[in-house]
Formats: sequence, structure tokens, C-alpha cells
Amino acid sequence: MKCSHGDLMFKQAFLLHFCNLSANCWSHLYAVNMLNSYNVKLYHSKALTSPYPGSHVERSKVPADKVGWLTEWKDYNPVEYTAKSVLAGPSWADPQINDKGFSPKFNERDGEVERKSLNGTYVVENGRPRNPVGRTGLTGRGLLGRWGPNHAADPVVTRWKRDGSGNKVAHPVTGKNILQFVAIKRRDCGEWAIPGGMVDPGEKISATLKREFEEEALNSLQKSPEEKVELEKQLHKLFSQEHSVVYRGYVDDPRNTDNAWMETEAVNYHDETGETLDNLPLEAGDDAGMVKWVDISEKLKLYASHSYFIKLVTEKRGAHWSENPGPECHE
Repeated sequence: MKCSHGDLMFKQAFLLHFCNLSANCWSHLYAVNMLNSYNVKLYHSKALTSPYPGSHVERSKVPADKVGWLTEWKDYNPVEYTAKSVLAGPSWADPQINDKGFSPKFNERDGEVERKSLNGTYVVENGRPRNPVGRTGLTGRGLLGRWGPNHAADPVVTRWKRDGSGNKVAHPVTGKNILQFVAIKRRDCGEWAIPGGMVDPGEKISATLKREFEEEALNSLQKSPEEKVELEKQLHKLFSQEHSVVYRGYVDDPRNTDNAWMETEAVNYHDETGETLDNLPLEAGDDAGMVKWVDISEKLKLYASHSYFIKLVTEKRGAHWSENPGPECHE
């Protein structure tokens, strides 16, 4: 049957992102029968990236029909890998599962560490959490510090693109106004991304969103006390206004493994008039190589699931995304 226009755009945006290709890539996606809180099936694409980021470790190959755990695969033989930086025992990382004195409480808040998943209860098998979306070809934690969900927060800070006279700029084909967002270029992989980061133990999501934006897009850690006071005034106005949660849940991330995975809450902070953000002194922080305002469109190629989050913001704001209305889909 034909999809409604809204359903089509939603599905198409979701699928387009995870392939980073075009609408004809549907067959390349490894779908599993699991829904997130937005009733959208979750997929593995970037979570099957090989070699594993920051290493020469090759994942075991996972055929499209073997991603889901419900499919029996007795010969599954994933590679075990946890990065040395994680095994060194930094404050943000768990010990190894079998280490003496380490008894994590999975699927609940474990002291200051949140081990609950935004997607519900996950399976714990032989003492290890199991990736809720499916196989990745690699066990251990890779570059991730926590066994199970590793929680992040992604602030999508937007404004309307304006001309020299201050008028909103519309796209010449669609006639819809063009949104801009603050993007950083990640030092680790060179991809453009939302300036988000990991939630610290005991930290509220709202605090993480503001802190990460300050550190990554404004380089607040290097500011003088006087400069920080001025920044706080500007940011308080932005982050205390009404905002919109555009996504909460599992992230298809190249760092994911069978036992550790990324989850995030992406929140849109929008400056409708531009008065708050126009004078914001963008400056790349610790994990960022560059930072700038970027025009939003489907042509953006961003880190992990960030293109999908940005697409949801354009839908929310009625802004330009694609010049092509997209083909009909049939079920």
C-alpha cells in the first residue's frame, strides 16, 4: 500500500542517513525487529564498520540475515577487543567484567552510573550486556567505557539563515526557509558532527547538553573568568528557553560492540530571532578541530546518527531538507 507523505519522509530520512547513500540502498540495511521509543525500526550500518575505529581490528563479518539475535547462528565467532585506553582504567570506564570487586547492576541505576537503556530492558548473557539491536561482529567494549549503554547528549543549536538585510533565506527549489546549526569537525575521525558528548556520572542531561556545547563549540575551558561570565549570560538565555527533544535512544555508532553501545538524547535549542546566537563567539574546543554554522540539507554527511537528528529538526521547524520529494513506497 502507499505510504502517507509524512510516513514516507520519516522513513526515507531514517534510511537515507544510516546508509549515507540514496533511497535505493534499503536492501543494504541490516534491519532487526526492534522499535525505539519513536516506533521506528533500528538498524545496524555504522555499527558494522571495519576496521574498528582507531585500530586495525577487523570485525567478524555479519551477514544481513544474521544481525538479529533471534536468528540462530551457532558458528558466530566475534572478535574480542577493548582498547588499551579503556583497559588503562580511566575514571570514565568500567573495569573488566571478571575483575574482583566489580559487580555492575545492569538495567538499573548503579550508584552514579546510569545502566538503564533508553530502549528498555536488555539481555545480560554470561554476565555481559547484549547489544539490543543485534550482532556487530565484535565483543568487549572497543573504545566505549561502560558495559551496556553509554549515554551521551547532543545539543542541536539552530537559527534561520538570513541575508544581509536580516531576512530569512528560502531555498530556491522548495521555497522553504533554510536552517543552520552549529557543527564541529571531530578531531578523531574528521567528520562533522553535533557538538555533543558523554553524560558524566550523576549529571543531569540538561547540564550535559549545555556543558558540551560550551566546551566543544565555544572552547569554554580555555576562557578567562571574565569571558566565562559573559558566555554564561548568553547561554543562559538560550538553554533556559523552550526546547524540543528530537530523539532519545540507541545510536548506530561505529564504536558499538556486542556488549557496549551508544545511546543519546538529542535536543533542539532554536533561536527564532537570531539575537541570542548572532554574537556567540564560536571557537573549537578540546575534541573539535573546527566549528561553524552549517546550512542544513540532505547533502550533509555527518558522524554516526547525527544526520537523522538534524532531519527531525527540519521536520519540526518546517525547514528545507531535500530538493526531491522522494519516490512512493510500497508495503
